[in-house]
Amino acid sequence: MFDQRGCGRSKPSASDVETGLAGNTTHHLIADMELLRKHLGIGNWLVFGGTWGATLGLAYAQAHPDRVTALVLFSVTTTSRAEVDWITEGVRVHFPEAWAAFRDAACPRAGERLVDAYARLLADPDPAIREEAARTWCRWEDTHVRAPGTPLVEDFGDPEYADPTFRMTFARLVTHYWRHAAWLKEGQLLDGMRKLVGIPGVLITGGHDLSSPPDPARALAAGWPGCELVVIDDAGHGLGHPGMGEAAQAALDRFVCD
Repeated sequence: MFDQRGCGRSKPSASDVETGLAGNTTHHLIADMELLRKHLGIGNWLVFGGTWGATLGLAYAQAHPDRVTALVLFSVTTTSRAEVDWITEGVRVHFPEAWAAFRDAACPRAGERLVDAYARLLADPDPAIREEAARTWCRWEDTHVRAPGTPLVEDFGDPEYADPTFRMTFARLVTHYWRHAAWLKEGQLLDGMRKLVGIPGVLITGGHDLSSPPDPARALAAGWPGCELVVIDDAGHGLGHPGMGEAAQAALDRFVCD
């Protein structure tokens, strides 16, 4: 596991508004992964990732299929414009009141997507505006990701969101990548699945995942001979559900033993 540009222990941190994001794209991250692989003296490796990491893992594998022995990806996304529009606007059908608060706080301009409105607020010269935008963005993220019944910490289910530095880092990077559809052409990952022929993979998705619905995983698996699709019917987003974690561990164990 490694900390991507702008987050975790990577420097400079995206939590600082002075940190530019022009050099923080999917293509830069793929190059970083190759640099890391070479630095560690690894000839080839298994790629493991979830949610956004599933998008990055697929993009990396399609760029460097000769360096990948297998993929294990969970809560699969491709970060397409349609997926971003769903997670920021379409999923409001499940959380109408929370989404209305999310929309109203953005004060979107005519014809402006919410993801673009939040990116604009997060770049505002006024730190109070930036901080409130980051808090509201993370509150919405927490709403559609958090499993039912998960207790709140302050006004968040995920305690990481209670950290203002984490909130700003997360909100800036997510809006940056989402508003650009990860710098991938429409349908690029789906069209590129032929590059993974001969590479085994397991795609794990939750049947009740509102943030990353199973459809992208099903479409990817259909175009990837040798891929196993695992749907945990009663699971939501991420590895919090025991079935998701067990499926990921079983896949990793199998490939290690192979």
